[in-house]
Order: sequence, then structure tokens, then C-alpha cells
Amino acid sequence: MQIYTKTGDKGQTSLYDGGRVSKDHIRVESYGTVDELGAALGVARNYIDDKELTREIMQIQNKLFVVSENLATSEYEKVKHHITEEDILLLERLVDKYMERAGEFKGFVITGTSKSAAFLHMARTICRRAERRIVTLAGETYVDPLVVKYVNRLADTIYAFARDCEDDEILVDFEGDLK
Repeated sequence: MQIYTKTGDKGQTSLYDGGRVSKDHIRVESYGTVDELGAALGVARNYIDDKELTREIMQIQNKLFVVSENLATSEYEKVKHHITEEDILLLERLVDKYMERAGEFKGFVITGTSKSAAFLHMARTICRRAERRIVTLAGETYVDPLVVKYVNRLADTIYAFARDCEDDEILVDFEGDLK
């Protein structure tokens, strides 16, 4: 099976609904950044020893395919899979769980106090960029509001994962002094 089609050689790409747009179109930028997020989560997962956390990250990576499917077409009726309120509630439960596990901290986190936390924080920033791209797309055309909400909540979830993985020995108080 060849993976090259040569149909994109002139800077155009096909969408899920069969339409074609420029490769720098905001729709392509949106789902492309979600793809980048999935890859970043995959890297982070390889530095995490906690089997439960790695399983939860893999479930999120799988759900990102649903997000991308929704972003890859302007024809909502052609979308086969949707983000649901239950998906968002699951993320909220994960935030609560991992922030509780991380414990109370009143200060700033210097990102990257462990390899797993560093890669998770990188994924979080990619998630926020994806969110910005999706919001821009939503300003131009219909985007399921639950997709926007899911990606927003996902950034919080990834933060909670990273916070749980931080080395608490290397945290900074509000004055910027190492604790």
C-alpha cells in the first residue's frame, strides 16, 4: 500500500467530506494541531511508569481521533462520532483525581522537574494551541461546541497529569524562591 497520493503536491488536501482546501487552512491547522497533541501525549506516555495514568492517556489519544473527525469537515451530518458531555465529565473527574494525588501547592510549577512532567507540559501547551486554532475555526464556521469544551478541559486534565508527575522537591513559591 502506498501512502503517497501526490494529490497534495500543489498545497491542497482533502477533507473528511471530500472537499479540498489549502494545507494552511484553519481547519487543517486545527486538526493538524490535534494530531500533534496526540503524538506529544504518546511521547509523554513513554516516560510514565504509572500504568493507570498511561491507560488514561491512551484513552484520551483515542478520543482525539473523534475530535479530529469533527474538525475535518464542515458537514456536521457526515460526522459519525461525537464528543459527549460524558466525555467532558470524565476529564473533570481525572482533573479532580490527579490534582488530589498531586497534593496542595501554593506557588508556581517550574515545568519539567521530571521527564514525564516535562513532556506532559509540552503536550498541554500544544493542547492550548489546538484550542486557539479551533476557536479561530469556530469563528468562521460551525464547530460542535462540545469539541471546543472538550479541548479546553483536556488542557486542564493534562496539567493535572503533569502536576502529579512533578518532582515536589523542585517547586517555587510565589516569590520565585526554590522550596
